[in-house]
Amino acid sequence: MYELRGVTKRYTRGKETVQALDGVDLTIGDGDRLVIQGPTGGGKSTLLQMLGGLDKPTSGSVELDGTDLARLSEARLTKVRSENIGFVFQSFNLIPTLTAQENVETALVPLGVKAKERRERAAEAMESVGLGERLWHLPAELSGGQQQRVAIARALVKRPKVLLADEPTGNLDESTRDEIMDVLETLWKEHGLTFVMVTHDSAIAKKAPRLATIRKGKITVKENAVSPNSP
Repeated sequence: MYELRGVTKRYTRGKETVQALDGVDLTIGDGDRLVIQGPTGGGKSTLLQMLGGLDKPTSGSVELDGTDLARLSEARLTKVRSENIGFVFQSFNLIPTLTAQENVETALVPLGVKAKERRERAAEAMESVGLGERLWHLPAELSGGQQQRVAIARALVKRPKVLLADEPTGNLDESTRDEIMDVLETLWKEHGLTFVMVTHDSAIAKKAPRLATIRKGKITVKENAVSPNSP
């Protein structure tokens, strides 16, 4: 479970101070699916970075299962990210010279997983996103939707508790967007993930059990009139 209390984040740009987050309080329970929306520059991605331990607040606490990520050393944060948090981004961030399976395996290297088990788990993860026949294709040989599926497999192969997605369908057409969302929602249910996603897409937001809106660093959260188990 996440517990955020009084989270503030300020950046300095030249002589200007930008308040990206302004006293955010937020609880995200185990197994929740939360979508975050808001205008550009409103603090969406900054909040996701806080949840992922990619950035630290200027003030306030960001607790994951009782551990305040804001107070951890960088080495400890790296360990928490490697073991507990999977990331999916708008840009697929695949290594072009590695095959799809090898890209997925890279998530297991920091965990010290041996080569044979890495290959087996990567193949299993690729199968789970519908790409069991594409293990040895390079990223350039895959469509945008297939590359994003590889990125999802890479995020999930380490069997994290949390999946954080920043505009994961932003580079995809509407049909492919729906396919990727079906994959993400199925995996969320099957693995009992805590799933937090930033998106500009209102069609996606309407289907989420919980919707957080951030404007000028302030957050409001509402329950959508859908079943948490709805696709």
